[in-house]
Amino acid sequence: ESSFLNFHDSDCEPKGSPPCDSLLSLNTEKILSQARSIAEQKRFPFATDNDSTNEELAIAYVLIGSGLYDEAIRHFSTMLQILSPLGRINEAVSDLTKAIQLQPSARLYRHRGTLYFISEDYATAHEDFQQSLELNKNQPIAMLYKGLTFFHRGLLKEAIESFKEALKQKVDFIDAYKSLGQAYRELGNFEAATESFQKALLLNQNHVQTLQLRGMMLYHHGSLQEALKNFKRCLQLEPYNEVCQYMKGLSHVAMGQFYEGIKAQTKVMLNDPLPGQKASPEYLKVKYLREYSRYLHAHLDTPLTEYNIDVDLPGSFKDHWAKNLPFLIEDYEEQPGLQPHIKDVLHQNFESYKLEVQELICVADRLGSLMQYETPGFLPNKRIHRAMGLAALEVMQAVQRTWTNSKVRMNGKTRLMQWRDMFDIAVKWRRIADPDQPVLWLDQMPARSLSRGFNNHINLIRGQVINMRYLEYFEKILHFIKDRILVYHGANNPKGLLEVREALEKVHKVEDLLPIMKQFNTKTKDGFTVNTKVPSLKDPGKEYDGFTITITGDKVGNILFSVETQTTEERTQLYHAEIDALYKDLTAKGKVLILSSEFGEADAVCNLILSLVYYFYNLMPLSRGSSVIAYSVIVGALMASGKEIAGKIPKGKVCWSMGEWLCVKSQSNDLNRFHTKPFSSIFNHFSSLFQLVDFEAMTAPGSEAFSKIAKSWMNLKSISPSYKTLPSVSETFPTLRSMIEVLNTDSSPRCLKKL
Repeated sequence: ESSFLNFHDSDCEPKGSPPCDSLLSLNTEKILSQARSIAEQKRFPFATDNDSTNEELAIAYVLIGSGLYDEAIRHFSTMLQILSPLGRINEAVSDLTKAIQLQPSARLYRHRGTLYFISEDYATAHEDFQQSLELNKNQPIAMLYKGLTFFHRGLLKEAIESFKEALKQKVDFIDAYKSLGQAYRELGNFEAATESFQKALLLNQNHVQTLQLRGMMLYHHGSLQEALKNFKRCLQLEPYNEVCQYMKGLSHVAMGQFYEGIKAQTKVMLNDPLPGQKASPEYLKVKYLREYSRYLHAHLDTPLTEYNIDVDLPGSFKDHWAKNLPFLIEDYEEQPGLQPHIKDVLHQNFESYKLEVQELICVADRLGSLMQYETPGFLPNKRIHRAMGLAALEVMQAVQRTWTNSKVRMNGKTRLMQWRDMFDIAVKWRRIADPDQPVLWLDQMPARSLSRGFNNHINLIRGQVINMRYLEYFEKILHFIKDRILVYHGANNPKGLLEVREALEKVHKVEDLLPIMKQFNTKTKDGFTVNTKVPSLKDPGKEYDGFTITITGDKVGNILFSVETQTTEERTQLYHAEIDALYKDLTAKGKVLILSSEFGEADAVCNLILSLVYYFYNLMPLSRGSSVIAYSVIVGALMASGKEIAGKIPKGKVCWSMGEWLCVKSQSNDLNRFHTKPFSSIFNHFSSLFQLVDFEAMTAPGSEAFSKIAKSWMNLKSISPSYKTLPSVSETFPTLRSMIEVLNTDSSPRCLKKL
């Protein structure tokens, strides 16, 4: 029997003795003393040759024995980095398993479940927490962690029910309120999340994790001032909290307070990781943010038409930033420090704007709210709403000028507007709304980066970790892939097609596809891919590379399910030629439309706008934000044609894109490629059951089908005549300073009255 199991036999009960108290109320010296004693005697399964590491591990086990699982898990994060490669987590699990076999108990199952949870084996952890609860149902901590195993697998509704059950058992359970708030935040339910975080803080106003999580939620809701209050309070309690320090700096910069922002960023930079310690995400990002902040500050009062971020920033800097690589850039010359004569952005009251500008802001808020995704994982962000609403209005005005042969001022030159200029308007607003994300044109990256291919990659499932934003779409994607597998086998193995079809009918999860492929295709080793093809309008019969869906697996059954696109110079040029041709046709038709009131002309212009954006979606030419940028261009260009989108994006629309023509290949050296023809039945299945903005571009047989389904929910109506009298967006907000000012101002009381 392991000595580890004997060092602390007590269990904790919510109202019993000993109670499940917080670490703050325990005798810290007693914990440290007990940990030192255990460490000296090496009375735990993964003793090392390093005394300091042993003491850290011993503290974690004392915390587990005291029922302080949150504190223990934070401690164990260090242990995982050191011990996981040595396989010693399995050693502890094996130890506990032997003890469970000898004498099962709620405590032992809970301890083993905690180790599985730390190792990200959430399904097995769930089983152990459930077993623990069956032996002793009155365990709020076990119930909490049962909920967290649901949360990390994307099962948010089940997680919420578990957190609520934990709160029934312990009404003052701060961690359960905190977790409930985070689950509601992931669902995009801002009000419910706020209420849960508030309840946690009413119980303990100094609960750092809740302050941090609430601050981050407020930032991503666009409530930067409120977010900043939480980060400042967090840092008062934990001065070295990297997340709060980074977010404090980011919030300041987003509001144009560069001096305070860069001061906070520098503090994060000084917190170098120890030898062998993994750098935090904040540490990896902070130098990029500081350099970008300096650049923005230097250009606060420069007319936006006179410079170009994609040209000005060094290529290697952009490449590393977009790929989230460590800041190791050869011969990099830092941006100049802050210039004292350039003052920070000051707060602008909504009432200080002229009435016509107030009207412009209110219209932008309303337009932006129509771009909100009604699906789990997408929190409403009023700052993004306003930015993209203003972008749509500026696109409308610029396109209208182009159709009347007027020139535009872009990047220091006066000329007729091109399609990229139209998208650059939206890019400009998206960048400044959240400076944390590098929104960069991929074709402006260094030639070396483009020659290798620049990957846009989204993990849908990694092991047991599920991307919650896409969870509701897995079943539809599954049908999509199964159909492609049948087409592939119909061409390559027609005799075995019936057997493959019968096997696929029994598959109800993406995870179960890989064994089927291995069974019926000997060339499938560790995984397979489904490649998409996008048909050309310019050259009928020609196809372009779209996206790749990849499913791979390891020996223990964990899978990686992902989608990605590889942006190369050749691929980009092909798409650009397609978009160039569509834009030329759009401009010609737009000029005719200005002089005509024929319905047919307006419909043709609408189809050209949607077709152009269809190829933009499939190209994915930006490092971030392609979807909301493309949609704001749709809104603005349609308004230029006299049409306004009255419908809201239906529930489930989300950001990714592909063409529909597909081939299936194995991941072996001898690759089989098989190109299929467009296939409308799967598209109809998708569009009738589940509406997606980018996913329509992904599954549509072509741009015409994409236009048709998009128009079916847009509910287009004639634009309000009042839009013609709105002031020019580009002239009203000609600098970064004026853009930040309008994004900072609170219009809610006045705009609500106007609506």
